[in-house]
Amino acid sequence: MIKRREFALTLPALAATLQLPALAQSRKDSIVLGMTLEPPGLDPTAGAASAIAEVTLYNIFETLTKINADGSVSPLLAERWEVSPDLRTTTFYLRKGVKFSNGEPFNAQAVKFSFDRAAGEKSTNKDKRTFAAMESVRAVDDYTLVIVNKEPDPDFPFLMGQGTAIIVEPKSADTNAAKPVGTGPYVLDGWAKGSSITLKASPSYRAPGALKIKRATFRFISDPAAQVASVLSGDVDAFVRVTPRGLNQFKSNPRLQTVVAGSRAKTVLAINNAKKPLNDVRVRRAISAAIDRKAVIAGAGDGLGVPIGSHYVPGAPGYIDTTGINPYNPDKARALLKEAGVATPLELSLVLPPPPYARQGGEVIVSQLAKVGINAKVQNVEWAQWLANTYGGAHNYDLTIISHVEPFDLDNFTKPDYYWGYQNPKFNALYAKIKTTPNVAERNQLLGDAQKLLADDAVLAWLYQPQWVTVAKKGVQGLWKDMPLFVNDLSALSWA
Repeated sequence: MIKRREFALTLPALAATLQLPALAQSRKDSIVLGMTLEPPGLDPTAGAASAIAEVTLYNIFETLTKINADGSVSPLLAERWEVSPDLRTTTFYLRKGVKFSNGEPFNAQAVKFSFDRAAGEKSTNKDKRTFAAMESVRAVDDYTLVIVNKEPDPDFPFLMGQGTAIIVEPKSADTNAAKPVGTGPYVLDGWAKGSSITLKASPSYRAPGALKIKRATFRFISDPAAQVASVLSGDVDAFVRVTPRGLNQFKSNPRLQTVVAGSRAKTVLAINNAKKPLNDVRVRRAISAAIDRKAVIAGAGDGLGVPIGSHYVPGAPGYIDTTGINPYNPDKARALLKEAGVATPLELSLVLPPPPYARQGGEVIVSQLAKVGINAKVQNVEWAQWLANTYGGAHNYDLTIISHVEPFDLDNFTKPDYYWGYQNPKFNALYAKIKTTPNVAERNQLLGDAQKLLADDAVLAWLYQPQWVTVAKKGVQGLWKDMPLFVNDLSALSWA
């Protein structure tokens, strides 16, 4: 289990202790970034934790395409690509003269190896199905790659820019979790477990002169009070997705810049559909009806968030408002439990990972569920435990609070072994039609149908679309204003 720093100091005392390191950050070619969670490893193809890509994607590892802050897709390791009219075949023309940090050349063979590995029997890639859906991956020559998908996929260029699609160097692939080797502008310089990870500019990067930041330290601070103190003291230069608890203090500080941005993330109360009595849709609907989402946003997100009723958020293509399908109604919740034959109090476990939104939101939800006869027993776990036992393994939980941050992740509801245990052939057929419909208007209509179906099935109790707070010193430039996915693109950062 990964241990984390404990913060027992009072805020003033902690702020005082953090001022000395800030003096060392006067150099304008280095930066210290705050992060809430420490990644369990550094290989985004080997685990589901979003913190892995927050450190490594576009920094150590690169992908064929790059997802930009506005959600658009641009070339990265592929200089360009062509898509066939039936949306099944994509031809990538690769960038020449690129080397991995161990000196090995980047080429089409490395891409083929990476994708074959991601689809392989031993793959632990959370998007394994994306790669298994490739009918063929063919290296025409060193710099031309042709991928034929079994089915059309309008989102394919976007998917090729996510952390699960990184290109790995074959000989070093199995050790990337601790000794990552990529084509990106940075390499690992040090990892103080439980404290920080430091990256430095790669001496083999193809465009070293383009990097304004030569050294970056990711400092892991999970405690909300300590996050606020680290920013106010100057111990961190920027904190992306910082606790919103300090928003008013940040905005009133003339040394700081503050950005409040939306996202494609969905914060949910996940329900284990495979366990009794949660396999009864009436019980799941009762849980949803017991929850006042506005109160959860106030308690978990300090008022920053938009209520949602399905696994989709405002601003995404095809979004419809489903908050009226299972609205807050405690009386209805009690009636549904009675109709389902559930004796109250119903005893359920509520597993909470470390992020403040989960722990704080859990307090609110426990109180709300108790009012309808559901006794949620809280189990606070570390991130590694959550990944191993809740998300993975035997799915040992009844309820859990988590943010799903991937933009296009409706396919998780088609996976019978996914951690919430949902199985519905009707949804599977609908999703397959979404993936194979090239017409945008028709596809958006189908996306609306999918949102309604998930809401009707009350697969999860959807809570809200988070609004993220980013705070930084005034001189930091290049921070993302929007977050279609969680990355910290160091090559875009500079000091004014």
